[in-house]
Amino acid sequence: MAKNVLGDPLVACSENPMTGFFRNGKCDTRADDEGMHTICVLMTDEFLAFSKVAGNDLSTPIPEFGFPGLKEGDYWCLCLSRWIQAHDNGVAPQVKLEATHASVLEFIELDTLREYAVRG
Repeated sequence: MAKNVLGDPLVACSENPMTGFFRNGKCDTRADDEGMHTICVLMTDEFLAFSKVAGNDLSTPIPEFGFPGLKEGDYWCLCLSRWIQAHDNGVAPQVKLEATHASVLEFIELDTLREYAVRG
């Protein structure tokens, strides 16, 4: 069973919109998930604009892939490298710790993740 960054069982990030590498709502992973879709984040308009400029438009729907397009307030299993890039640029979205895969701790300190933890 997959664990989250707090050492507990990984919980769902979002089922509406459906997210995750396996499209099962969880930020679970395996070796062929090259993007490491492991960090559950709360979308903001600021981050979505940043991601679009950085080359990954997450706000435009792509119906042929069943992708609804994201908006502020949506939760999504984000590629770890994109979150790190956003962090380095001061626009990192908040993180849902209980839905973020434990493997993230190989790249980001738990204290840093806690600074971005979704509140309430």
